[in-house]
Amino acid sequence: MAKRAEAEKEPSRAPRRTDSLSRELIVRTAIELLDDGGEKALTLRALTVRLRTGYGAIYHHVTDKGDLLTAATDDIITRVLAEVVPDTDPRQALRRVAVGLFDAIDAHPWVGAGLSREPWRPAMLNFYESIGRLLEALAVPERARFDAAGTLVNYVLGVAAQNAANARDRAGDDTDKAAFLENAAARWAELDPARYPFVHAAVTQLREHDDRKQFLAGIDIFLTGITALRPPTTAPDTAPGTAPQHPTPNR
Repeated sequence: MAKRAEAEKEPSRAPRRTDSLSRELIVRTAIELLDDGGEKALTLRALTVRLRTGYGAIYHHVTDKGDLLTAATDDIITRVLAEVVPDTDPRQALRRVAVGLFDAIDAHPWVGAGLSREPWRPAMLNFYESIGRLLEALAVPERARFDAAGTLVNYVLGVAAQNAANARDRAGDDTDKAAFLENAAARWAELDPARYPFVHAAVTQLREHDDRKQFLAGIDIFLTGITALRPPTTAPDTAPGTAPQHPTPNR
């Protein structure tokens, strides 16, 4: 009787799945686990429980946790790049790619760490390739293209990673973001304006600060800056090999 009572207390196992398991389903489930608890939440045991299957079925499609992380990151970045419409204005396309990656890392904070850890993986290579081609379309000289692409990628990853870190720091804290900014602005307002004139003048902007809007402003600054890298163009009214005509001064 005692053994029977103990058996009745044990939770019943979920029935094994009867449909076929695919790599796509495993990756999609891995993304759900990563979104719920970060990299530490992604374990093969958690996958078997969520998918109601055994380890052998998982290993038939993926090698290990690293393989899963790479596949999940590639899946997210592929979606971002797929949203870039071909043959659009390269400036707008570049902006869309950068914002798309920012939003993706904001929604999936673990993506940024994966991209930074293995820059040779397909996701990062495809992102770099997309940026490089758009810079070429914007007439950025080849010698400056690598530096320009690296600057933009580092900016996107850096800002997104910082925002993700801030969100983790506030997790479990009763202070929401608006209250946090209000408190920071109040501290800035108390500073000596003679010693910190810029910081003191930026109090209102800090209080009304929006991470995404500031990120977009940074992208626009970058896009404005790379125009200086373009080779000078010939004036439309000046034929090649002909000196420009200057107006005769009034006498």
